[in-house]
Amino acid sequence: MSSPNSFFPCIDILVVDDEAELASLLAQFLRRQGYVVEQMNHSRSAMEFLTEHWVRLIISDIFMPGGDGIELLNFLRRREPRPPLVAMSGTDDRFDGMLKLASVLGAARTLTKPFDPTQLLVIVHELIGPPTKAASVEPFAFPQAWRGH
Repeated sequence: MSSPNSFFPCIDILVVDDEAELASLLAQFLRRQGYVVEQMNHSRSAMEFLTEHWVRLIISDIFMPGGDGIELLNFLRRREPRPPLVAMSGTDDRFDGMLKLASVLGAARTLTKPFDPTQLLVIVHELIGPPTKAASVEPFAFPQAWRGH
């Protein structure tokens, strides 16, 4: 998909998470699948980034200092075209309620951490399709701590 405005560079996926290690792992995993990926550590930097870049999909944590995922969803509600957002958060009841709120506010999908990266990849394919460039043939081992088993 090309950018709606040729002046804006097109990024396939923007990963937003204050857990730098997780954001980096997700970005590496998705890049190895063939996607063009950028990562940010909070929603305010993501919103600033989105004013100058076209993004096909956003994968964002809900609870973050420096602006949370709900703030990002509200920002996206005022934009056209609006990229889909996958909201992710932890496993306790308080986080589950926030994931439900994210769905109400327009999140295309939600994920509870930890999750299996293949689950994320299925969601990415459903929302934006396969990558336009070839995937890496190098193996990628997602740490066991982030697998949903």
